[in-house]
Amino acid sequence: MSVSKEEAMEKKTDTSGILSIIFSAVKKASVVGIVYLAGYMQWSVAWFIGPIVLFVIRDQWKKASDRKRTIAKAAALASEKDVVLARLGDLPAWVFFPDIERAEWLNRIIKQVWPNVNHYARDLIRDSIQPNLREALEAYKLTGFKFERIVLGTVPFRIGGVKVYDKNIARNEIVMDLDIFYAGDCDITFYLAGIKGGIRDFQLHGMLRVVMKPLITTIPLVGGLQVFFLNNPDIDFDLIGIADLLDMPGLSDILRRIVVETVASMMVLPNKFPIKLSDEVEAIELKAPEPEGVLRVHVVEAKHLMKKDIGMLGKGKSDPYAVITLGAQEFKTKVIDNSVDPKWDYWCEAQISSSESQLLTVNVWDWDPGLLGAENHDYLGRATVEVSNIVKKGQDDMWITLEQAKHGMVHLRLTWLTLSDDYSDLKAALEETQQLRITTMSTALLTIFIDSAKSLPQARASTKPDPYAVLKVGNTTQETNVLMRTIHPVWEQGFTFLVANPESDTLYLTIIDKKTTNDLGQITFNISKLSKKTRMEIHKEPFSLLKSGPESKIIWSMHLRVLKHAEPATDVDEEDTALQRSDSKVSTGSTVQEVPQTPDVKPEPIIEPKETLDDLPPNFDEATKVVTGQLAATPSSEGSDLVHRSPSITSSTGIHQLGRIQLTIRYSIQRQRLIVVVHKVANIPQKDQSDIPDPYVKLYLLPERAKDTKRKTQVIKDNCDPVFDETFEYVLSQGELHTKQLEVTVASQKQLFYGSGNVLGMVIIDCEKLNVNQPYTAWFDLCPESEYER
Repeated sequence: MSVSKEEAMEKKTDTSGILSIIFSAVKKASVVGIVYLAGYMQWSVAWFIGPIVLFVIRDQWKKASDRKRTIAKAAALASEKDVVLARLGDLPAWVFFPDIERAEWLNRIIKQVWPNVNHYARDLIRDSIQPNLREALEAYKLTGFKFERIVLGTVPFRIGGVKVYDKNIARNEIVMDLDIFYAGDCDITFYLAGIKGGIRDFQLHGMLRVVMKPLITTIPLVGGLQVFFLNNPDIDFDLIGIADLLDMPGLSDILRRIVVETVASMMVLPNKFPIKLSDEVEAIELKAPEPEGVLRVHVVEAKHLMKKDIGMLGKGKSDPYAVITLGAQEFKTKVIDNSVDPKWDYWCEAQISSSESQLLTVNVWDWDPGLLGAENHDYLGRATVEVSNIVKKGQDDMWITLEQAKHGMVHLRLTWLTLSDDYSDLKAALEETQQLRITTMSTALLTIFIDSAKSLPQARASTKPDPYAVLKVGNTTQETNVLMRTIHPVWEQGFTFLVANPESDTLYLTIIDKKTTNDLGQITFNISKLSKKTRMEIHKEPFSLLKSGPESKIIWSMHLRVLKHAEPATDVDEEDTALQRSDSKVSTGSTVQEVPQTPDVKPEPIIEPKETLDDLPPNFDEATKVVTGQLAATPSSEGSDLVHRSPSITSSTGIHQLGRIQLTIRYSIQRQRLIVVVHKVANIPQKDQSDIPDPYVKLYLLPERAKDTKRKTQVIKDNCDPVFDETFEYVLSQGELHTKQLEVTVASQKQLFYGSGNVLGMVIIDCEKLNVNQPYTAWFDLCPESEYER
């Protein structure tokens, strides 16, 4: 007897209802039982409240994460053009409408080939990512990681913007940057320690560079590809199954961090993912490291950090440490206990592969052991510096105001070191490291390309070895991949080593069998030998291995480069010229105050400005010509290098006799930030000689005037000419910038409660008229509040 579809559905609904009632009853009985047991055993109430608090935190965190992923997924499912146009305000400033059409065209191609990408990605994940994840998880005593199912789904990744470079690139290559984001319907399951789990809502967003090189005369016209992220991409995902128990702040961060580190080790600079397309091209052209130079970083100290620890009398201090990140390279300072003004005096050196695009990030954390041994460190803020501007200046010394923090600053000293093939430059490099008395500093960079080995001995009589090579210079050790069952391994892998002293340092190479851990051969190479070679390099030369077979050889290439101080660029752009004229300088990255220059630095001559807007020529940028503001600044003269700048002092009290304020305003296209430096206020009038104001400056973004756009300087006591030299940032896309105004208010804190009597003067700056390619420093005349109320 057949059952109708309606009857089957009704029966299924009844069954589901019964199960739901049973589950609810069991859950309530369990709660009552736990409470009874806690009372019976006379346990502390903390054992009962603690898990509840943890689950509430977890629930709120998951809701926020789910909401974020849902929004991204909705964008991924929209049409190509709608996605690109909707994100126009968030795209890099170099994305124009022709690039949007190009992105839409590329997205259609990706959608067509996505099923084939699925197959390639599945093999790549199993062969390359899975072993790295398994090894990293084993460090946390989590063993047996293995992917069971990998399906990327039907929704492909999207390209939000495209830039093809036509300047400052080699003639035999094509360089293209893609703003990619993926929020698809992937279905990934895995086993970890015998427990089955899964990943859903995997999301990725980052700037991907594709380098096509070398260009050849035969099909496919391009010899190969290099694919890599310029900086670490944003990665997020949701855990399902038993693994969902780990999906809470602190514990799930372990898995996420491992995934990010694995991606970084494969294809975040200085690591590149090579794809060979033609046999005409040697592997070394695509796989050898290509550093441009080295950035020396000195994390000196921080001050006025947030207090995160809880003490007996409320808020205590913090136990801060800093994590310095540059692409896939990460360095960590020591923890300074119980301080909001830590002095780290930490030095590190990072290789730079794309100076015009890479970012240096310093994240400051408060160390916290957390619960049950799971570390749960509190965030104290972040500082970001664009490497390109350090390259232009050669070196910089700066205080940077931390982002994503109520307050706090970090002191950095940065030095750009170029790579010289002249061995005579080593003398100056060695002298500098001796003067610094820092044993961890380097004087040279050694680049090695391990091509292959020949005729290795058998590790055991019955089987061929599984060889890998271990390279060591100083305290740094690196390894090649393990190749299975071969006596003629072809690795084709590149490595770089920072060298303390090439005249005394040695390169050690050992080839080991993975199965037996027996040595298959070794070689010791004195790095100073390269000084006798042309341009200090060798190319694919065979070297006989010691303690190996009679014909065993290693084939490698290497070159040595001496670290040399770079001269400041003579073509420093107007952005930096303007900033160098201010008493406090905005760094290429976050908010910055410059440490005073040494006396032997000759200041640039100051060009006297016009005093009012009416006197300015027609070609002057009218960004600040609004109803209530008057500006004194230098015009941008035709055919000259002059930029908007003003002297550091002024005798004028402004057209309203309320005083003047000096600001530097710039927009960072790369970081999508409006940066405002409040230098000083001059000539505040005194109505009463006994009542000197306590001035401070307050900023808001209009038209919303939202609380989260409020920025405020410190208060200067009893001063009519206060100097602040404080810098503030707003995260704004270029599209948003054109809809905003900046409200600048000078007020006094003499009165107990804030009111109109506190306001000393105001200025409103129309951001729509800002020239994003040319920042400026200028004096603004303060106006009364009533001027704006009209």
